[in-house]
Parts: sequence; C-alpha cells; structure tokens
Amino acid sequence: MIDNAESLTGPKALGTFLRAQRERVTPEMVGLPGSSRRRTSGLRREELAQISGISATWYTWIEQGRDVSISATTLDSLAKSLRMEPAAREYLFSLASVKDPQALPASGAPDINLTACVNQLTCPGYLLDSCWNVLAWNPQAQALFSGWLGVDEAPNLLNFMFLHPLARQLVTNWAERAKRVVAEFRAETSHYAHSEAVRQSVISLRERSTEFNQWWTQQEVLAREGGERCFNHPLQGKISYRQQTFFPAGYAECKLVILVPEG
Repeated sequence: MIDNAESLTGPKALGTFLRAQRERVTPEMVGLPGSSRRRTSGLRREELAQISGISATWYTWIEQGRDVSISATTLDSLAKSLRMEPAAREYLFSLASVKDPQALPASGAPDINLTACVNQLTCPGYLLDSCWNVLAWNPQAQALFSGWLGVDEAPNLLNFMFLHPLARQLVTNWAERAKRVVAEFRAETSHYAHSEAVRQSVISLRERSTEFNQWWTQQEVLAREGGERCFNHPLQGKISYRQQTFFPAGYAECKLVILVPEG
C-alpha cells in the first residue's frame, strides 16, 4: 500500500532515507565479516554507528526520525560509511537542512557545452549564477542590453538594475520591476543560506542603492516567474518578450533565462 503520510522533508524523511541506504550496504562492502545467520543483508544500526564514529543510541534516534540536531561532521561520516554517490550525499544534506562542507563551489565559468547552448538560441538568452552574475550571453542579449553586456567586465543583473543608469531607461516600469527583482532574489537566497558570496552581494547593494536597501528590508518574498518583459530600446523602440527560466541539469547554481519575442 502507498503511505499517504510519507514525508518528503524533515526528520522522518531523513530517517527513512538513512534506513534504506543502510539496508543496501553489506558488511563485506565496509570490511566487516558477513554471516549466514544474519536476518538482513544490510548493516545493523550498531554497525553503521560504530564505523561512523557515533553512538548507536544517537544514530537510532536519527533513523527513528526524532527531531535532533545533526552536525555536518556526523552527516559526512554517515555518507562515507554508506558509500554514498554524490547525488545521494547531496540529498542527505538537503534533507537535514545542513550545508555540505565538501560541496563544490559554483564555477566562475560555465561549461563550454552550456555556453554553446546559449549561443544556439535565436532570441536573447543569458546564464545567471546564485549571485546573479551573468556567466554567458548570446549576441541577441548583448544587442538588447547594449552598453552593459559586452562592456561591463563582470556583469551582474542586480548591479545593473540598481546601479547602472541604462536600466532605468531600458526597463519599462523600472520601479515595479526592480522591487519584484528584490523579492525574487530574497526567495532564492534560501537555497544559498550559507553562501558568503550571496551575503556579500546583498551587503554591497544595500550600501550602494537606497532603493535596494528599502525594498530588501521589507522582507517580501516572491517566486521567480515568467511573463511579459517590456523594454524601451534606444534603437528598436518599445519591444516586449515572454521570459522563461530554466535550470540546466548538473548546474545546481545556474539558471538559463530566455526572452522569447511576443507575437
């Protein structure tokens, strides 16, 4: 039967996941002697606790789904003892709401194949990282944001919106859009709560932009959404697009923004 009460997050989900992983690891896989008398082929709780360097009682509480505080060190030991693949390890830390100290930081430059995908687009498209630095863009995007993309050595969408004079001329209803951008960025920071780069980005903008600081302190949170995006282009006049945002597989901190021409 399907358990309709199954939780996808929280201590219960963490305990269920650890139990499933434990039952998949045989004693032989971790250097322990096997026995034909064992009732299960997987590790016992006591065995996993021992090779992970934690008490059996403590591990039992975790697997039972009790609401206990779990350190990154404990999760790291469990992940290693259970021979977890990267995806399983990432899921483990995510369930525990703990930052993985061994998580690789986002690369400053996207993979060449991902950049090639951006250049294959026939409409404006660009890649953003967790701080909304623009990692790559195509010629159509550069033409739309002429005077910024291709000129700024380290383009950042937030800095553009609040610090670049072109933004207030180019973006239709700038104040409305900029306020929403702040709420969208705040929503995304929940995924990067331990990111020093994101924290410093917010601090810098609060110091340099009165509007950003005002809207940031209002604590509004909105999901990043598509929809109409209008511009007053100096050469093309009034133009509008439908924005679509995608998250490329294998690039957890990247998002691909595409502006599809209306009509």
